[in-house]
Amino acid sequence: MRIACKRAMASEKTAIGLIDFHQRFDLSDAVRGCDLIQNLAPFFVEDPVRAEAFQEDLPILRRMVKVPIAAGEEWGNRWDFNKLVEHHDIDYVRATLPNVGGITEMMKIAAICETHFVGIVPHFTGPIATAALVNIVRYVFRPLMLEYNFQGRTFRTCLCAWILKNGKLIPERAPWLGCRAGHETTKLIAEITQPVTNRAQTYFVRRINHKLVACMPC
Repeated sequence: MRIACKRAMASEKTAIGLIDFHQRFDLSDAVRGCDLIQNLAPFFVEDPVRAEAFQEDLPILRRMVKVPIAAGEEWGNRWDFNKLVEHHDIDYVRATLPNVGGITEMMKIAAICETHFVGIVPHFTGPIATAALVNIVRYVFRPLMLEYNFQGRTFRTCLCAWILKNGKLIPERAPWLGCRAGHETTKLIAEITQPVTNRAQTYFVRRINHKLVACMPC
């Protein structure tokens, strides 16, 4: 198992630990592992059983152990886990915004969790999806954490506006989720003077200063 966030002691009576079993265990081993760490009072245990056995094993595990359970970073839509949420077989949903289909679908997932009193801890992702999550989760009224692993890093080709302060991500007042393309850090590799008709090429073309240009990261 891997401890994703080291146990942080705020006092002698409080601790937080996010422990990830990484889908490595069969049901019997997951039960033993959860029982062994129960006295550490983890915030949750993530992916305690194999992903292909989630629907069958998580309900059984929920009845056999006392630690909170989280799962879902690889799920693709809400039908993958709606029954687990409805039956309280998991305590936290770990949905990933790009995997589930974007902002609208993520809001629907948050609504399902809120309706059934299940927490949500979105899985970390790229800068644009993180900017979307920063704007989404402030409207979620359930136990909530946002996984963040950028640690102050900046992105040359994608500039996103949020503030990390006292362990909280705060969105800045800016249009389009606060993200914009970092054109000043891209390299001009070609200039297109005629309309592009090849659909495959349109994904790499941007309009800058009234010209169609092809760009790539430096």
